[in-house]
Amino acid sequence: MKIIRIHPSDNVAVALSPVTKGESLSICDLSLTAREDIPQGHKFALNCIAAGQPVVKYGFPIGAAKEEIAPGQWVHTHNVKTRLSGELEYTYQPAGIDPLPAAEPASFMGYLRNDGRAAVRNELWIIPTVGCVNSVAEQLVQRNQHLVQGSIDGLYAFPHPYGCSQMGDDHENTKKLLCALARHPNAGGVLVLGLGCENLTMAQFKEELGDWDEERVKFLTCQEVSDEYEEGGKLLEQLAQYAGQFRRQRLPASKLIIGMKCGGSDGLSGITANPTVGAFSDLLIAQGGSTILTEVPEMFGAETILMNRCENQEIFQKTVGMINGFKQYFTDHGQVVYENPSPGNKAGGITTLEDKSLGCVQKGGSAPVSDVIGYGEQVVTPGLNLLYGPGNDLVSATALTAAGAHLILFTTGRGTPFGAPAPTVKIATNCRLAAHKPGWIDFNAGTVAEGEPIRDAGKRLLEDVLSYASGRQTVGEKNGCRGIAIFKDGVTL
Repeated sequence: MKIIRIHPSDNVAVALSPVTKGESLSICDLSLTAREDIPQGHKFALNCIAAGQPVVKYGFPIGAAKEEIAPGQWVHTHNVKTRLSGELEYTYQPAGIDPLPAAEPASFMGYLRNDGRAAVRNELWIIPTVGCVNSVAEQLVQRNQHLVQGSIDGLYAFPHPYGCSQMGDDHENTKKLLCALARHPNAGGVLVLGLGCENLTMAQFKEELGDWDEERVKFLTCQEVSDEYEEGGKLLEQLAQYAGQFRRQRLPASKLIIGMKCGGSDGLSGITANPTVGAFSDLLIAQGGSTILTEVPEMFGAETILMNRCENQEIFQKTVGMINGFKQYFTDHGQVVYENPSPGNKAGGITTLEDKSLGCVQKGGSAPVSDVIGYGEQVVTPGLNLLYGPGNDLVSATALTAAGAHLILFTTGRGTPFGAPAPTVKIATNCRLAAHKPGWIDFNAGTVAEGEPIRDAGKRLLEDVLSYASGRQTVGEKNGCRGIAIFKDGVTL
């Protein structure tokens, strides 16, 4: 299969492999000749598209023709423009949602925490309250690697530049995000490391954290002790003794929470990897599990698909608030709401934000939207959750972890080495990337372009997710790729 027409109403098709100028093409009873070279992942017209007429892909308009486009002509940024503009008013029009496919009960070997939550890793985490102690946190990790033994899977620090000189929402976002990470079940023990004079005081941190297990969470303020490395080592020893009591046991897949993210997308993202993740999401939710979809700016242009799948009017209104709130965020900063896709996206065949968004939301499968959660908040409702967060890979992956994601599925057409605090499974949209970057890629969804049914790829991904949840390391974990990035909006003092 070399070309694909995704939806019967589409007036463009996508090249699954490069098409040469002059090549004869046949699809859906149409025969035409390529007027130009069409790179992999890029589009070409199936019939004449007049200037101003919608360009249709996935069954929805992805933009308007800037000029007349002839059959067989390359369709991209040079002859297509976005049709999006400003905030919109939305009406709840519930879509008829087919029941999710039946799924046989699945399980994984995970850790059961005292509060009943599951974990897929049993790690020790050091969370700095302020960037000033980043180096101390990193030294504590280096000096205490002997604690990684038995059932303890690793010792990690998550440095960041914030926690001081912030005001308003920035201060609140930093506090909420760091406390959410401290609650994450993959951390069997947490050392909260402060300096002593920062804006984010330890008292504020504890108030935001709420009730905590004193055996699981310890606090150290460096200015209050003579030797922070000695005191930190003692606290980590105590945390290791506590966390080391946990052992893997068989748990139902319904306890899993999986984050879904894309980055370095290409023209195949919405055809191979993202629908594969969507099929996986439906399979997990059918078992009572949960998935999280974020990247709000990459829902623009496809938001009504999600809105009309909201379980009720209340969830619909929360979704509207999330979408228009993020548009207002752009407007408040004097930025163009639809300044997307990125140069890499365009090189890969994505033409407009509508094109990108319609591919992006494929990760949400067909399940109803069960809840909408804010930045730094945790999943409480099983099913498909929408999370307020930007498209930036590191910021949104950190937000997914803070929301409680045990693992993150990251689809990519170009590849990236980064990893979130939660194990990050990299999914290639094309076979070339999977072969070219085995040190980055965990799962190849490019096989869908070669004929593998999406449902089969989704089942294959579910099997892999259960193995990663049971302790199998992602290539990012093996490479030591872990980090956080915090959403920042305002003034730095």
